[in-house]
Parts: sequence; structure tokens; C-alpha cells
Amino acid sequence: MIKLVCRDYGFECEFVASGNDVKQVVDDFGRHSAEEHGIEYSKEALMQFIMRKG
Repeated sequence: MIKLVCRDYGFECEFVASGNDVKQVVDDFGRHSAEEHGIEYSKEALMQFIMRKG
């Protein structure tokens, strides 16, 4: 399962995007970070986050 946790990226936020579909996790986390934190990550940057986590 793929998981991106907002708290892991410096936010005091409990949001977690998770699932088996990389595209969906990237889309969910990207939308959340833009709407809630005003930070727009590129899809490539979010893919790098996932790859670094292993």
C-alpha cells in the first residue's frame, strides 16, 4: 500500500492519502496540500516522495 502522510512533510495535520493506486494517492495528496496548505506540489515531486519512502 502507498501512503503519504501530511505530518511527514512538516504540517501539523492528520491527513493521510493511501491506497494501491499511485495516481489516486498522488492526486488526493496534491489536492489536499493545495486546498488546505496552499502548496502545490507537482506530480513528479509527489512521485519522488513515494519513491524515497521505499
